[in-house]
Amino acid sequence: MQTLRLSVGMLMVACLAAFAVAGCGHSEDEWQQAQREIAQLKADLDAANKRHADDDKKFADAQQQIDDLKAKLKGLGVDLSKSEEEKSKLKQAMSEYEARLKQLDDMKARFRDLKSRLDKLTSVGLKVVVRNNRMVIQLPGDVLFDSGKDSLKPEGKKVIMQVAEVIKGDSTLSTRSFQIAGHTDKEPYGGVYYDNWGLSAMRARQVVTFLVAPDKGPDAKGIPTGGGLDPSHVAAVGYAQFDPIAGTIEQQTREEEGKNRRVELVLQPNVEEMLNLKDMAN
Repeated sequence: MQTLRLSVGMLMVACLAAFAVAGCGHSEDEWQQAQREIAQLKADLDAANKRHADDDKKFADAQQQIDDLKAKLKGLGVDLSKSEEEKSKLKQAMSEYEARLKQLDDMKARFRDLKSRLDKLTSVGLKVVVRNNRMVIQLPGDVLFDSGKDSLKPEGKKVIMQVAEVIKGDSTLSTRSFQIAGHTDKEPYGGVYYDNWGLSAMRARQVVTFLVAPDKGPDAKGIPTGGGLDPSHVAAVGYAQFDPIAGTIEQQTREEEGKNRRVELVLQPNVEEMLNLKDMAN
């Protein structure tokens, strides 16, 4: 702006000098007209200088407001210099979240598919439920065993054989691992296996033994000989009376005791399938 002021000033001096040198060749009116034009030029220059000064002040005020806002944001823990970095991190986190969400949706779809395959067993009177975040096939103990005994009854073998046939006949289920869990009611046991721990574990073992025995077809009495499952995919465990599905460990009605005497085939999840299955129970 200083350069502009000097240039106009020099122009005014030059004009005056020109008129002074060649004054004899111009009329008084022309001289006055030149003076008016110079005055107008000066007025325009002054107005431009004022606008420039106003703009400089507005810019300075705006810059001060920006600096004040930055200071306030910094005081609140917001660093504008990191905004782009944080934006990039947020975008990456969102991408990872969407990938994880798709992974979880895929897992849920696989579990729903597994449950639909196991639901075939409901047609033979067995229950397939989600319990303790595991998919479970519940076999009533009174159908499998006589009271206090560990020998499978003929009817029990037929029921277990139906389970084995569903698992063997399904390319997905046949590659999965199952835990065979024995359960008792709250009544004390004092037989050859000492306590309910021993009885429940032995009953689970008997079911496992039958499931992995070679399937040679029914014997002369029509009793299945074995399930023919891969022994590397099954294991036995006993819970005694300490995992009831009815009543409590200390108090159970006769009906509740009957529900608690059971053997369960628990589908073992893979590590990547450790998610909440509660919404798949129905």
